[in-house]
Amino acid sequence: MKELKSNYTGCHQINATLDKSGYCVLNASSVIEWLSCSKEELLDLATTWNDLPKDNYLKDGGRYRYRRHGSFIFENNSLVKVPHRAHWQPIDYNALHGGIERWFEPIKDTTLKKTAWGKILIQFASTASSVQGDNQIKWCIEAHQFRIDTTDGIGRPTPEGAHRDGVDFVAVFMVNRKDIKGGETRVFDANGPSGERFTLDESWSLLLLDDKRVIHESTPIQPIKEAGHRDTLVVTLRRNFFQDLIKS
Repeated sequence: MKELKSNYTGCHQINATLDKSGYCVLNASSVIEWLSCSKEELLDLATTWNDLPKDNYLKDGGRYRYRRHGSFIFENNSLVKVPHRAHWQPIDYNALHGGIERWFEPIKDTTLKKTAWGKILIQFASTASSVQGDNQIKWCIEAHQFRIDTTDGIGRPTPEGAHRDGVDFVAVFMVNRKDIKGGETRVFDANGPSGERFTLDESWSLLLLDDKRVIHESTPIQPIKEAGHRDTLVVTLRRNFFQDLIKS
């Protein structure tokens, strides 16, 4: 696995890079240009990560993860919030937490009203449609606000290990890193040995993934001196349907 040396993608090369490699990395200035969003709007959105409840579903016994969850549909150039629903993944995609309905606390309405929020979801879905060459796609969107902290000495951004999410596209925004080390991102070819590793250390830098083509993970974080944290926004797009437990 080789280390990525600041090989950032410009916002006008996203489609071509995703098509070639299955993923791309944008620095904050490219994200701002891609979203047609100001730095101030993103900083305003980032303040909402200070009010996340604990994730009570961690099967490794950890207390290091806080999160909120929301679901949306983007269709006909319109974004609609859907009623709050459980987050569910099959065991094939999440061996640790798959197979159970996880009812996380919803993303707050005050967060959804932030001007950057809609710009992020709409631009991501619009880009995915462009990559697919079809502007009529119905995108089922799940958004997760995560905070991983190091109060207990270590935090695991991906306790399930290297994985796919069972969707079409994934966006991982690095909202903030504070007083931590580690948290290296690793991206692997889903059908081969090649991969790259790098650290998203700039606030509002971004990793975009074609979930069918690559596997990803982030290594554990540790405090530098006192307890710190790693805040991310993870947004997934799935064509036509949400992942749901089929009940007989």
